[in-house]
Amino acid sequence: MTQELLRFIKNQFFTIIYLITWLVAVYRYRRYFDTVLKYLPILIIYTFFTELLGYFIKYHDDFQFFSDNRYSHFNVIIYTVYQIIFFLFFYRVYWKTLVNKNSKKIIQYGALISMVVYIISAFFQNPFLKPLNFAHSFGSVVLVMGLIFYFKEKSAEKNLFSKKSNLLYWISIGLFLFYVFFPFIVLSDYLKFDVSIQFHLRTVLLTAIVLMYSFFIIGLLLGKRQAFR
Repeated sequence: MTQELLRFIKNQFFTIIYLITWLVAVYRYRRYFDTVLKYLPILIIYTFFTELLGYFIKYHDDFQFFSDNRYSHFNVIIYTVYQIIFFLFFYRVYWKTLVNKNSKKIIQYGALISMVVYIISAFFQNPFLKPLNFAHSFGSVVLVMGLIFYFKEKSAEKNLFSKKSNLLYWISIGLFLFYVFFPFIVLSDYLKFDVSIQFHLRTVLLTAIVLMYSFFIIGLLLGKRQAFR
């Protein structure tokens, strides 16, 4: 049991920040329970359990989708489903938050096209065996567009409360720092980078995850109900 725990911490050390973020999100829930982020704690704990299930599928024979031992460690599908749900959650958040009607329409159509791209990608690649990286990249671009629209509106907005007290603003910073790089990282498999560069990209990915959730935690700790938007 001890060895299993140590191996999990070694291979999935970044999942600890998911659990910490969830605990803080639950503790501060009364500050945003009636906002567009009211389901945020569910999304965060879903993130944690997705990583947990992905680990067990990869390292334990009892957790596998395929009877063929050649594919027993494949856990791609759970991450694809997770990424779709993650995108849809935040598409809705920014669609409901944005005021500009043109921006809302772009997010709405972008979300629809993003789902179509996922469906089309699944015809060309087996989503159980291969990550749908082009679809992930397109979904990231749509989300980044929503974030840019949000930042633009916030910069022109006159609010009595400081942005540092706005939970959604901190979350938006974290999302932007991660998803502005995410397409380049997930498409690296198609660009034929060598092993050393791939290793550095994984380091960048994990660093970006830690940064994103660190901003989530800051926003949860500093956020005030009156400043939310």
